[in-house]
This record gives sequence, structure tokens and C-alpha cells, in this order.
Amino acid sequence: MRRSMAATAFLILVSLVGARHAAAQEPSWPEVKCARYKKAWSDALARQGGKGLSQDFLGRHEAFLASGCTTKGDVCPRSEEELALANMMVVAAMNAGTASTFPPFACRK
Repeated sequence: MRRSMAATAFLILVSLVGARHAAAQEPSWPEVKCARYKKAWSDALARQGGKGLSQDFLGRHEAFLASGCTTKGDVCPRSEEELALANMMVVAAMNAGTASTFPPFACRK
């Protein structure tokens, strides 16, 4: 009986550790959102091109992506092309299941 209980306890422990390990490999919701956003950004850039996009705009946006989409938004669209791309990305982010506040676009000055 004691051996049976020990074996059962061992199997339960192995199951719990295995389930925790499998769950740890699943991407988190913020990671999923960022991956979806990165794909939308790549698609939008391919569609629109880089005309009218400043190095500051692109660099700040790249920093947002490099952070795993976690830094506070400081990508300020100034040109018509930047504003059009920012608007496109807000719609794309919402279509991907994120909030409209997820993209990093903000002009603080």
C-alpha cells in the first residue's frame, strides 16, 4: 500500500512538473501581441515603403519592437506618411486583438 501511494504521488508530481514546463513554453499574451504587431509593421512597411519616414520615427519604433513592445510609447508621427502609417498600425493592432493603446505612437512635446 505504501509503495502504491509513493508511486501515485510520484506520478502526480511528474504530471504537474510536465504541465508547468509545457505552460512555460507557451508564449505569453504580451509576446503574442508583440509578434502580431511586428508582423503587421513589416507588412505595412512593405506596402507603404519608407518614403516620408524619418530616421527618428523608424529608430524609436525599432526600439519599441526591440523591447518586446513593452516600452512607453514615444514614437511621434510628424509627416503625413508617418501619420498614415501610425493610423494604419492602430487599426492593424486592433484587428490583431490588441487595444488601440498598444502601439507606441505618442507626441509628448
